[in-house]
Amino acid sequence: MSLLAIGWEPEIRGLLTVVMGVVVLMGSVYMILATNIGSRLSFLVSLTGLMGWMVLMGMTWWIYGIGLKGPEPSWVAIPGVTIIQDVPSLRSAGALESLPEGYDGASPSELNEIVADQFLNEGYIQIGQDDPAYGQAQAAASEFLEEDGALTAGQYEVTDVFDVGGERYPLIANNESLDFVAFFHKPHYTVVEVSPLVPVRTEPGRAPAKAEIDEEAQKQYVYMIRDLGAKRQPAVVLTIGGGAIFLALCYLLHRRERILRHNLSSAVATA
Repeated sequence: MSLLAIGWEPEIRGLLTVVMGVVVLMGSVYMILATNIGSRLSFLVSLTGLMGWMVLMGMTWWIYGIGLKGPEPSWVAIPGVTIIQDVPSLRSAGALESLPEGYDGASPSELNEIVADQFLNEGYIQIGQDDPAYGQAQAAASEFLEEDGALTAGQYEVTDVFDVGGERYPLIANNESLDFVAFFHKPHYTVVEVSPLVPVRTEPGRAPAKAEIDEEAQKQYVYMIRDLGAKRQPAVVLTIGGGAIFLALCYLLHRRERILRHNLSSAVATA
């Protein structure tokens, strides 16, 4: 009854589930082996089998990116230069190599087009709204804007996403389809263009008016870099670590077998 009384605690219930699984599954295998080959040898054999199973599982998780996973790839902020609120800051932050010509003195609507053309001229790719990458960048940019306090929800709208970098290398014969040795990546950046909205007046009993972009307001930009994460790192550590332990246990079993055969042959010769 005391065991059932703590069943409501998720942490304790999870711990008890793992302990019972280890005792029932591994303990039953060890008990069966112990009745045939002895307690010490059965422990060594069962532990070797467990390490071999962990290596196989680790290899499967490593190949398919499933099971025990690390941090997923995500967009992260560039400290100090993530929120850019004017055009000159785009260059000082490193988002643009040079300032666009004719930006000084241009109207806000003209300035937005000039900046967009400058991004494209410097190798940025304009991502369409139907691309999944657009939604990921939009969500990350919204989070940084609201955390920083530059804009709040409902005061802005994401209007464009510019993307550059992220190429993998080395490629075989510069063929992107032969990239199974391309373990290195160039830095991957994205710039999310944010347009402020015209304040909407609300009236009691009526639906709010549709938000409109303020064409006379200066657009803001969110500059981010891609963190590739470590999705397969736990599986790699499990495979390599489990493999090393598995090989060491196999060597111990082999060494024990050689010693046993030597002792048996010596006993026969003495007799």
